[in-house]
Amino acid sequence: MVLGISFLEAPLKFRAPDVTLRIGLGIGRIVFRALNWVEVALALVLAVAVVVGGGVPGSAVVPAGVAVGVLVVQLVGIRPVLNRRSDRVLAGETAPRSRAHLGYVATEVVKVVALVVAGVAALSAL
Repeated sequence: MVLGISFLEAPLKFRAPDVTLRIGLGIGRIVFRALNWVEVALALVLAVAVVVGGGVPGSAVVPAGVAVGVLVVQLVGIRPVLNRRSDRVLAGETAPRSRAHLGYVATEVVKVVALVVAGVAALSAL
């Protein structure tokens, strides 16, 4: 989901005919809000599995924890900044590019790597 949305859908939607910056931002906010809700739900399931001790190998706990930690940073630290900027653009203002966007992309890369490492560790334990 992260790869498909963050690295395919997000940049490609702005190349579609007649998709303006305002329309793209509006769509992006809806899509990322939905993605983040799913990520939070899956993080909670993972946390319960770790606490209960069922099915999460120890070698997968740290990278999974990194992915959850990155998600928290995104939701608490980066998304609010991006939302304020997109609010301004959607209200018709011309807002400068935000470095927070680069931070979000960087954290997405870290999250994807952590998820891959966690997945490989979990599969290796089978």
